[in-house]
Amino acid sequence: MGFPYRGELQELNDKTRRQIGGTFIQLSDGYTHYELGGPADGKGVALVHGFSVPYFIWDPTFNALTSSGFRVLRYDLFGRGFSDRPRTKYNLDLFIRQLHELLDKLGIQQVFVIGLSMGGAISSGFAVKYPERVLKLALIDPIGTQPMPLSWIYKAAILPGVSELILELAGTEKMVKAVASDFFDPAHVEMFQKQYRPQMQYRGFKRAILSTLRNKTVNGFPEIYNQLGKLTMPVLLFWGRRDQTVPFEQSKSILAAVPRTEFHAIEDTGHIPHYEKPEIVNPILIQFLNK
Repeated sequence: MGFPYRGELQELNDKTRRQIGGTFIQLSDGYTHYELGGPADGKGVALVHGFSVPYFIWDPTFNALTSSGFRVLRYDLFGRGFSDRPRTKYNLDLFIRQLHELLDKLGIQQVFVIGLSMGGAISSGFAVKYPERVLKLALIDPIGTQPMPLSWIYKAAILPGVSELILELAGTEKMVKAVASDFFDPAHVEMFQKQYRPQMQYRGFKRAILSTLRNKTVNGFPEIYNQLGKLTMPVLLFWGRRDQTVPFEQSKSILAAVPRTEFHAIEDTGHIPHYEKPEIVNPILIQFLNK
């Protein structure tokens, strides 16, 4: 038995997966919820989302890339969305293993990998561990060489001994409202929060979030970016100029570690520039993948 978080009323199992719909595949750590779209003969692209927002965060990117002829995979990280919440350490190794096994199960040998926020660290770690599988790497406001600044709720949540209680008392709506800081334009917030809530009703969501914090998965990975800098695969980096989640200044250390990076600062956007300004980001991204 785990800590009984309020609002987590359902189990992810065969019955609820049928109700949810979509596509699931069993990996060594549990079921992964994913979508694979675009022409079967298109070049493969894997989209890796961030700390707590599941794969709907890729809607504008997924649609643009599939329409451009790419074979695009997006999926929910373990503990998020409708993927399982295994009782394990939620660290970079878990998420790299999930991506590796997912690609293997789907028979995808080489891909362009695009990572957002914590997904940027996962994607970079995957590229360093399996460079032969990655054709090109694109990063969007990634966790880089420095820690992601934490809000008060997450700082409190990792205090030893009382963290579960603090996360419980803070309540579900506090977490939902916290994602609003990812945006520069408040017009998107209400729709975004409505899509965010459903994952929170399945048991294990907050446990997974807490484990991710405790296992320092948003603390920065200078050794990975230093190793990435020694590889030859092309790297593209986007950063929202008004990012309050992972500050724009943190882009400098990634550019120093990986000097071959093609860099684009996106004006008047926050932590998710591909979502707020797809009309700017998508053409640059597609050109990078095609050239």
